[in-house]
Amino acid sequence: MSLTQKEAYRVMLQEYPDVLNMDDLCKLLAVSKKTAYKLLKDGEIGCIKVGREYRIAKAHLLTYFGIV
Repeated sequence: MSLTQKEAYRVMLQEYPDVLNMDDLCKLLAVSKKTAYKLLKDGEIGCIKVGREYRIAKAHLLTYFGIV
């Protein structure tokens, strides 16, 4: 059985919560916090800032990956 790219990303994100924190994002993308903050600051990945922390919806990651 072969998965489409969309299905593959959904399976990959299955173990993560619907709203990610910075640590989850870094682990998922295998990047440093500095790189993750740059992606958020440059608007490449959508996010919401709650107090001093960023929250990233899975939907924003799917958009970043070009799935949605």
